[in-house]
Amino acid sequence: MNGDRRLRNTKRKPFWLPASTFYFLTIAIALVIFFLVWAILAEAKEENPWIAAGLVSSSAMIAGVVVREVVLRTRRRSIFEAQRRLDQSVRLASVQVSRSDPTKLTLEQNAILLAEIERRHQAARVLDRFSESHHEVFDLCAQYIVVATKELPNIGVGSPRLAAIKRGRDKAERLHREHVLRWAEIEVRKNTADLENESTEEKLKGARNALSVVEMALRDYPDDRNLLTTRSAISDFSRSISVSALIERSKRLEDRGDLGEALASLVEAQDLMAEDPLLDSDDDNLKVVRDGIDRLYADIERG
Repeated sequence: MNGDRRLRNTKRKPFWLPASTFYFLTIAIALVIFFLVWAILAEAKEENPWIAAGLVSSSAMIAGVVVREVVLRTRRRSIFEAQRRLDQSVRLASVQVSRSDPTKLTLEQNAILLAEIERRHQAARVLDRFSESHHEVFDLCAQYIVVATKELPNIGVGSPRLAAIKRGRDKAERLHREHVLRWAEIEVRKNTADLENESTEEKLKGARNALSVVEMALRDYPDDRNLLTTRSAISDFSRSISVSALIERSKRLEDRGDLGEALASLVEAQDLMAEDPLLDSDDDNLKVVRDGIDRLYADIERG
């Protein structure tokens, strides 16, 4: 495991619209509701349709105020409180490790460190969708595992510290795995979601970032099937994007009359596709590439 990872005190704020923006949107929505209700009632020939429309739109505005000032603020405060406890745990745990006698991890120190790990684990559950909270947990777990592993050979067979530190290391290893995998899952999703309408460059950037995350997790858990499957899927995704980009580039070059460069792009695309052992010979892109290479070779020879 990467035991020399350093603790980080990340304080990312949850998404929150400024009051002016929120209330501007609320007023805009209320006006839309007002005119919509007014039009419906006027078409139905109701008397004084503006009164009912005003009541409905006013109710919408009041609901918006309640949602922001009660529901959203309560949720935001709970997230900040959980983050505060998480940050406090980071500081306390760092102090405990720094003050520990490097030659002896006492039962009291061991209990304090494990309690901090458990508190951070619980805080990360509250902040589950924030990858940083999981990173903080597995960072501290990695640090504890290094300390415990160094300490165990120095403990006598009859010492009560032996069982306590072994249990602590087992727990830290379990939580380390849990939070590494959850962190990787969130980061991969963040880097690969909503890429359909992005440029090729942005798609490749997202794929590279996601692949970097998976490779980092695989350094600790090289046999994890989910990580291996994810790495394979991301690699296929990245290769597919690169092949499509090379095909498009070849078409542009051919239209400009630069047949040599167009051919080189298709050969590069063919080499990329050859890296996929499961590639079907009937794959559309493979046919396009092979046909294009044959055509360009023939054109170059005739020219």
